[in-house]
Amino acid sequence: MTETIRIRPARTSDVGAIKTLVAPLAEQRILMAKETVAYYESLQEFRIAEDGNGEVVGCGALHVMWEDLAEVRTLATADTWRGKGVGHQLVERLLEDATALGISRVFCLTFEVDFFRKHGFEVMADQTAVDPVVYSELLRSHDEGVAEFLDLARVKPNTLGNTRMIRAL
Repeated sequence: MTETIRIRPARTSDVGAIKTLVAPLAEQRILMAKETVAYYESLQEFRIAEDGNGEVVGCGALHVMWEDLAEVRTLATADTWRGKGVGHQLVERLLEDATALGISRVFCLTFEVDFFRKHGFEVMADQTAVDPVVYSELLRSHDEGVAEFLDLARVKPNTLGNTRMIRAL
């Protein structure tokens, strides 16, 4: 990487940039597109990567699912910045955030298995990442990401080909 990247908390003014970063990945069915209101509702979960000129070049979110479990979501990098370490810096920051929150396991649903392996994630063999009591509680969530984690039938079309990965912190 030739330029310094700064990772910072997202601001309301970043929502347009987040949507722009996600749009091409959603068209390729790599990420799920969300309504604008969903980005505002989850804005405090997001971290932004910006270049030396203050341009948003990447984003990622950490969504807490349970006492000890969170998910890395909406990890996206501008085309011109792919392969330059932006995604790595974002994931490292999100893992630091998880540790600061007391999270002991971080989940992701991804096509980028090798990328996440470099950060210590492992492919989940099954859904025993949560005990049955927690599973039944998570079933009450209206969040689509939680439904994806639980591998519920209603989200199968969104998750075809994705790999569930998890990392212990």
